[in-house]
Amino acid sequence: MAGRVEGKVALITGAARGMGRAHAVRLAQEGADIVAVDVCAPLPGVAYDSATPEDLDETVRQVEKLDRRIISARLDVRDLDPLRAAVDEAVADLGRLDIVVANAGICIPRAWDQVTPEIFEATTSTNVTGVWNTVMAGAPHLVQAGGGSIILISSAAGLKVQPFMVPYTASKWAVRGMAKAFAAELAKHSIRVNSVHPTGVATPMGSGDMQAVLGAAIAGDQRLGGMFANMLPVETTQPEDVANSVLFLASDESKFVTAHEIAPDAGVTEF
Repeated sequence: MAGRVEGKVALITGAARGMGRAHAVRLAQEGADIVAVDVCAPLPGVAYDSATPEDLDETVRQVEKLDRRIISARLDVRDLDPLRAAVDEAVADLGRLDIVVANAGICIPRAWDQVTPEIFEATTSTNVTGVWNTVMAGAPHLVQAGGGSIILISSAAGLKVQPFMVPYTASKWAVRGMAKAFAAELAKHSIRVNSVHPTGVATPMGSGDMQAVLGAAIAGDQRLGGMFANMLPVETTQPEDVANSVLFLASDESKFVTAHEIAPDAGVTEF
């Protein structure tokens, strides 16, 4: 039985670990070849551990174990020219591109009056400009292929306010709007564009001092802490839970779904 994305090629950013790796493995399980991109270097201002080259190597290993082809590249999504060059080269090798998953992003929680210009710029350049760059590098190949699916990873913070994260929330609403705007203009090429809005996911973004930093912000206004609570009785979700939504949007099962938000969010955005 053919896989749900058999014969397709997917570009995934932030692919070294966490959700990015889960997307790569899930799509590979269903027949896709992968272009995996990650900076694999210290991220600006974040409290959690950054991805390493070894993390990206592990993603490659897991995809190859599924007998799928994978090309990896270490680069920063904030830099369009190297990203475009890497994608062009990978597509020349793999023959096509059908799916783009703009997953790379950072989060730096702070109370509003503790946000510095550096924090705001780092968040916006990675989470907004980086996503735009990813679409700009990938979409021309989908046009050439005669269609495809572009999936922008936003957040519950792109549907509902998440406190103590002004830059992050602003960036994730921007990603949601970007998905709709690209969906309108790319529709004539049979390219669908949607955004995905997870709740908290058990990834390395929660490692290092991240919980302490967020806890310190919540301590300044504990009344708002409840805004992070899920409607379903779970504290967090797994990367694979989000990857299943990405697979749905990448596959023909969602062939008439475009300009929409898919929220594997445990109900947090309605609670």
